[in-house]
Amino acid sequence: MQRNGAVLNCRFQTQRSPWRCTPDASPADAELRMASFQIRFGALPTLREAQREARLRSCPSRKQVPPSLDSMVGVATKVRRQVPVVSSTLFQKWPWLVQGFTTRGAGNLGFTQGSSRKAVERNRAQLLQRLSKNTRWRLVTLRQIHSDIVHCVSSPAEHALAGDGLITRTPGLLLAVQTADCLPVVVVDAKLRAAGVFHAGWRGTVKRIVEKGVGEMRRYFGSVPKNLYAVIGPGVHNCCYQVGEEVRERFHSQFAYAGELFHETKESDEIHERYPLLFLTARAPGHSESHFPKKIFLDLVEANRRQLMDAGVAAKHISASPLCTSCRTDLLFSYRKEKDAAGRLMAVVGIKR
Repeated sequence: MQRNGAVLNCRFQTQRSPWRCTPDASPADAELRMASFQIRFGALPTLREAQREARLRSCPSRKQVPPSLDSMVGVATKVRRQVPVVSSTLFQKWPWLVQGFTTRGAGNLGFTQGSSRKAVERNRAQLLQRLSKNTRWRLVTLRQIHSDIVHCVSSPAEHALAGDGLITRTPGLLLAVQTADCLPVVVVDAKLRAAGVFHAGWRGTVKRIVEKGVGEMRRYFGSVPKNLYAVIGPGVHNCCYQVGEEVRERFHSQFAYAGELFHETKESDEIHERYPLLFLTARAPGHSESHFPKKIFLDLVEANRRQLMDAGVAAKHISASPLCTSCRTDLLFSYRKEKDAAGRLMAVVGIKR
């Protein structure tokens, strides 16, 4: 407001804070006090409220993925909301193969902190029963350690193997990895009837677990990449997979295309656009938003897709689920969202007798 050429700071008279007009303030100060007045009396949201609103709108999976599993790419349609196991249509053309990704409907399949051992064993037995169909499966699992270790198995081990990948050509073995945000990746050799399953978190991915798994299939079975098919199951997606700068540096040290796997956001971006008066400041340009750190997000799905392609698997032979575990805790378990209360999903693959 101007009077006789002087800039006045308009202060509003309230019972709590009797503000008055003074000729010593800048227009920016006047707008800042106006914003403060609007926030106090409800015309603008508080910064905390605006941030909460932005977070609710930020994840595309929340807005675009329907509440059922019908929308999953490469997954059979017309399935119920709490179907225990879903399988990729990419693999359904081979009657000798069994493959599936469990959901919350199958219950917790991992011996996690606070879980009942009897309940987990019961859930696993029910899973094997669902998949039986004339084959008595023997379940093979791992003590997963976020490594690049892949085991070739022909029978269940007496003690749990430590590693993050399993491959086999032996009928009757059901290979399994457990996940609750990390990606499960299943690879099948359609000609030689061989299969593998891999647990790919960021550590395993930066160690090239999937690429090495394909290499082990070539070494043990003589697999040819043109005969390989792969499905990347549900896991945390780039909308929710926030990582630190050290993770980005690790990927840059290993992959020439690492820059394509990350994107940055600022929590304040959308709020700035909707509520600019919240961020008025008298500080010099370039210094007003330094307290808003950048957030780094990793596209773990794309990272593993690129590894499969680098190993020789054709792009048209690779399918990936669009479901994000962090977004869809109504359907899947997510350690990032549920912490120690999270159960474990299971990705399984086996060759029928």
